[in-house]
Amino acid sequence: MINTFRARWSTLTRNQQLVIGAIAAFVLLGLLFSGSFAPSRLLAVAAIVLVAFPVHEFAHAAMAVRLGDNTPKLQGRYTLNPLVHIDPVGALLILFTGFGWARPVQWNPRNVDTDPKVASILVALAGPISNLLLAIVALLLLRIGFAPTSFLGNFIEWFARINVMLLVFNLIPVPPLDGSHILFALWPNMNYQVRGILEQYGFLILFGIILLASWLIFVPVEIIWWVLTAIL
Repeated sequence: MINTFRARWSTLTRNQQLVIGAIAAFVLLGLLFSGSFAPSRLLAVAAIVLVAFPVHEFAHAAMAVRLGDNTPKLQGRYTLNPLVHIDPVGALLILFTGFGWARPVQWNPRNVDTDPKVASILVALAGPISNLLLAIVALLLLRIGFAPTSFLGNFIEWFARINVMLLVFNLIPVPPLDGSHILFALWPNMNYQVRGILEQYGFLILFGIILLASWLIFVPVEIIWWVLTAIL
C-alpha cells in the first residue's frame, strides 16, 4: 500500500504536491480541534474503507457485467474483497475529510448490449446508489433500535452520514468521479478544450472544492440527510 501511495504521489507535479500537502495540513489541524478523531468515527471510517468502498466498486462492476461487459471479471474486480479495491490516497482522504475513493473499476463500453451512453450513465450511477442504499440500511438499523450502546449508535450514524457524503461527492461532475461520466454521456459534444481541462486538472479542482467551496457538498448532504431521517 505504501509503495502504491508513493507511486501515485510521484506522478504529481511539485506544485500539485505542495497544494495537496498544504490542504492536508489545513484539514488535519481542523480535525484535531473538532473532535473528528472520535473512536466511533474512526471505526466508521474503517467500515467505509472495508465495506462501503468495495460495495461501491462492486456495484460498478456488477452493472457493467449485467450490461454485457466482462472486463471487471477478467481484471478481478467483480468481487467484494476490499484488498483489490482500496486506493491508499482515497483511504487517507476519507479519514481526513469524509470524502474519498477506491480504485476505479475499468469497463469497455464497446462490449455492452445497449447504447454506450446509456451504459455509461447506468454504470456511473450504480456506485453512488450503493452508498445511498448503505446509508438507508444503517438508518433503518438505528430506527429499529439496533444500537444498544451510544458508541454503537454513533458508529452507525457516522457510517450512514459518510455514505451520504460519498453519494454527493461522487456525483460531482469532475473527473475522475462518477458524475463526470454522467456529464460526458449527457453532453457528448462538450468542447474538447473544456473536457481536457477537467480531465487534466480534475484532481486539483476537487481539492479546491473541498477547501474553498465545501458548501457545494455539505448543503446537498444536509438536505438528503434531513429527508432520509424524516422518512425512515
